[in-house]
Amino acid sequence: MASLINIGMSGLGAAQSGMYTLGNNIANADVESYSRQQNVQKTKGGQQVGQVFIGSGTTLADVRRVYNAFLENQLRSTTSLSSDATSYLNQITPLDTALSSSDTGITAALKSFFSAMQDAAAKPTEDASRQLLLTSAQSLAKRFNTLSAQLNQQNSDINANMASIADKVNALTKSIADLNGQISKMTAVNGQPNDLLDQRDGAVRELSALIGADVVEQKNGNYDIYLKNGQALVLGNTTQTIGVQPSATDPTRMSLILNRGSTKMDITSSTTGGELGGLIRYRKDTLDPALNELGRVALVVADAINSQLAQGIDKNGDFGATLFGDINSAAAISQRSVAKTGNSAGSGNLDVTIKDTGKLSTSDYQVTFTSATGYSVRKLPEGTDMGSFDLTDTPPPVIDGFTLSLNGGGLSAGDSFKITPTRNAAAGIDTVLTDPKRLALASPLTATSGSGNKGTGVITQPTLTSEMDIYDAAQRSQLQTGLKYSTPVKLVFGDDTSSPQAYKMYDAKGTEIGSGTIVPGQENKLQLSVPMVDGSGNSLGGNFTFEMSVSGAPKNGDSYTVALTGAGSADNRNALSVIDLQTKSTVEVGANGKGISFTDAYAKLVSNVGGKAGQAQMDSDATTALHTSAVESRNGLSGVSIDEETGNLIKFQQYYTASSQIIKAAQETFATLINSL
Repeated sequence: MASLINIGMSGLGAAQSGMYTLGNNIANADVESYSRQQNVQKTKGGQQVGQVFIGSGTTLADVRRVYNAFLENQLRSTTSLSSDATSYLNQITPLDTALSSSDTGITAALKSFFSAMQDAAAKPTEDASRQLLLTSAQSLAKRFNTLSAQLNQQNSDINANMASIADKVNALTKSIADLNGQISKMTAVNGQPNDLLDQRDGAVRELSALIGADVVEQKNGNYDIYLKNGQALVLGNTTQTIGVQPSATDPTRMSLILNRGSTKMDITSSTTGGELGGLIRYRKDTLDPALNELGRVALVVADAINSQLAQGIDKNGDFGATLFGDINSAAAISQRSVAKTGNSAGSGNLDVTIKDTGKLSTSDYQVTFTSATGYSVRKLPEGTDMGSFDLTDTPPPVIDGFTLSLNGGGLSAGDSFKITPTRNAAAGIDTVLTDPKRLALASPLTATSGSGNKGTGVITQPTLTSEMDIYDAAQRSQLQTGLKYSTPVKLVFGDDTSSPQAYKMYDAKGTEIGSGTIVPGQENKLQLSVPMVDGSGNSLGGNFTFEMSVSGAPKNGDSYTVALTGAGSADNRNALSVIDLQTKSTVEVGANGKGISFTDAYAKLVSNVGGKAGQAQMDSDATTALHTSAVESRNGLSGVSIDEETGNLIKFQQYYTASSQIIKAAQETFATLINSL
């Protein structure tokens, strides 16, 4: 009877432990890292009775978790990929919206500016239309400033997020290392600690959501965690931490650093996967190129409009003033270069001067000195070699539209600088003109026909082909003086019976300064050069040039006078030239003169970011689907099904009742036996 009672008692114990396990499963059904547990039973050894063995009940062999290493690995990988894609998408979506929106983008502001320019060109003497143009220019500059501020704020947010995520990574790796130690101790003595194993898998999964990592399980059950570049984060119960610090080549960008005891290693470029990977990828592939492209557009807009306005005459009769600020101000040229941390003590900085906005690219550059004055230039990020140069070269070499010069101190071999010619330009563009009368809408030269002309000759208004360098005060002053005192210029035509017909050109004093011929009846394009003098009649040592066309048939003695356009002129030719900048090739201008307009350049930026945003959405959808599938696969095996557990609970209740009946039967049998005696 004792054996029958023992069998019943073992059944009761098995049923009870089964209900404990089921209850634990049900209680932890919503715990993400929990793996469903199962009891493993085995029979007790049988007792020999005569020639046979009679069983003596059951015993609990193990409580194991339902787990598959392949499915868990798959879940970690998809978690990392999905988190990377989502992080990238969350960053690029607001950028795409800001660039393309009519409320925040540049396209609408450019259209508004040129629409105001068209109104001013239609009514060049009206102050109201000029004021509207000035207001539109201010709005355009503010739009550049605001958009640049938003992009720079994104960079600041990324810097802060990288620091925060690094702290979370360090907390998780410490937790994993601690769990490694506990699991190793308990496994050696007490078998598999299921709850600790689940906690560790959950921590590794959280880590994968933050940064791409690989897991290697050791024979003793420890997890070793490695970054994708092979550097270890966790080895047994020891860890290496990560952190952030300003980049050695660009302090405005945080670098991800692996602390290896006495040394630190920059792992920014090799970090992939997880939220950190998505942030770094977005900054490198989208944010920085977008900032550079926006800055390039701002530089070209300011330079092209300033340069064209410099070619004109304002309402006061003075030469054109700049509408936007000097793109080569002292502050601007000093901010385009960043010295590398570790440059020699007392080393100077580099001034970066924009010489040709049409040649600017959207790249950054790495300048490395090979001597005190010699340096080499590489285009980033692809590393294209731009050549070797020297600070003593005269004139300074123009590299993709900019030149370099030393600003204070000295330099040594090994000193390095990061050059960002366009990055900060959109933040710095502003309108400096406040008087609408100073807008130079008129062309500087005006031609009139002589009052006594008798022929059928017709002339077009002259176009000044000598360009004023808006940023070269000496050249600009010389040309302005020459135009002022070397005009009016008079063209007088000779014998109209011969073909070609001759003409002579006279300066303001009546001195002949040139001659040429035309073919009567045809359109003749004349390119004319006039020696420049000052107010005293002294030569300025150069000429100004202009061109005009003569058609028809002038009579002998017919004349045409080219003079400086006066104050209050209704001429609008310079305004029309500014309007033409909308479609003129001013960006990425090649040796053949072909390029794209700044409106097309901005449209290209919007298109590129929009394309990347669309791809990011598809990547996010795809990786999310993979992650969802991996979660379902893992949960299908290791997850808790309430319905299944409830059914098993009823089974164990019946098992418990049946085992109780065995004990009851044994008791009744024993009582009957006692009573019979």
